[in-house]
Amino acid sequence: MAERRVFAGPAVRKVRREAGMTQAAMAEALDISPSYLNLIEHGQRPLSATVIVKLAERFGFDAAKLGAEDVPGGLAGLRRRLADARFADLGIGAQEVEEWMQSAPATAAAFARLFDAAPEARAAGEAEAPEVAAVRRAIEKWRNHFPDLDVRAEELADELRLAGGDLYGTISERLRTRHQLGIRILPSDVMPDRLRWLDWHARQLMLSELLRPASRTFQAAATLAQIEAKAEIDALVAGAEFAETAAAKLFERHLIQYFAAALMMPYSRFLRACDATGYDLLLLQRRFGAGYEQVAHRLTTLQRVGARGLPFFMLRVDRAGQGSKRYAGASQSPLVDGDARCPLWGVHEAFARPGEVVADLVELEDGSRWFTQSRSVAAPGATGSGTPARFAVCVGVDAKVAAPLIAARGIDLMRSPATPIGLGCRRCTRTGCVQRSMPPLGRPLRFREGERGVSAFDFAGD
Repeated sequence: MAERRVFAGPAVRKVRREAGMTQAAMAEALDISPSYLNLIEHGQRPLSATVIVKLAERFGFDAAKLGAEDVPGGLAGLRRRLADARFADLGIGAQEVEEWMQSAPATAAAFARLFDAAPEARAAGEAEAPEVAAVRRAIEKWRNHFPDLDVRAEELADELRLAGGDLYGTISERLRTRHQLGIRILPSDVMPDRLRWLDWHARQLMLSELLRPASRTFQAAATLAQIEAKAEIDALVAGAEFAETAAAKLFERHLIQYFAAALMMPYSRFLRACDATGYDLLLLQRRFGAGYEQVAHRLTTLQRVGARGLPFFMLRVDRAGQGSKRYAGASQSPLVDGDARCPLWGVHEAFARPGEVVADLVELEDGSRWFTQSRSVAAPGATGSGTPARFAVCVGVDAKVAAPLIAARGIDLMRSPATPIGLGCRRCTRTGCVQRSMPPLGRPLRFREGERGVSAFDFAGD
């Protein structure tokens, strides 16, 4: 059998740079010549199966995910877009889609952006604001793992541990002694529309009394990130080359919060705790003095070369199913793609079961299975009407790798009954769904005289 040939210059170059290696050093690690590696990186030579294996063993390289960081939803997301009825006559096969993703990831990403911005997508309510979409693409290019920030946060966390006391106390003391910043907890009526306010003129970090202890620590850590990780954060923002200032500011905020979470949950210690507890989210929350949402987000970041965690995705939705946070991480899950949610998915049930973690084994139309865990969380403060703001935070992982989860023990993840869900009614072509609220895009409605099915919409092509 002939060796599989894959052109993956940009991906190999990214792996080398993330590892901090020169071409000569990486070539030596792969047992190839520097000139051959140079040709690979410039797309003039393919990766052989032998080189792919060495990249996987030594750098955690996954050829099956080439280009996935540029296309929201990864390979599955690209297949979903190309399965649209408008392309049905082209007969595009799965192998052809995979080859496109591998050989020309930039053009695949360009197609995905155009598809998502099309009028049909906007009508389905699934187009993001341009600056938000740009930031999400930048985050997913890194698979929400920023090695420089993790290393710096881990060093700082070790230094703070040596200072003794609780983390909030040591951060407060460091802000006071090194940066001449005091912390004050203010009543909510004094700061009615703010949770944190850094007043450089008064040398005060003011935090709202509405913040719970874990959130106070997080906000104090975020302030420390602004000061002590500024060089690393500025470099990442500059490297993203955003066209809009708003996108750069949003990305900067994400990186500040990333560092704060990494300081509270240092990479190596957190990963060891995940492995030891079976990724028990509630136990991890208590062990690291963090909030449930903070732990959920941290799970999506565990992609250090040589020390990877499970490839989780995270989603935060409101009661209407609108996503305000979504990170695919290394999961490539299509469940974070778009803004519509299937009402049959257990993420919505979390609102009716406050305090509980709702586990759900779901199956998509393509046959892929995902094990998800959802829990409702309360945001500090209230809405304009005085109603407490609540969200459901969901983390999920491919059922094929979910066996280590304590929440999945005793479940036959590949054979047990799973909840059949879609990616929102406009993208779902399952027939006979009682919950369907609208027909799928590109499928003409069908009417049969004298008949009424369980669904309000009957459509052609099923």
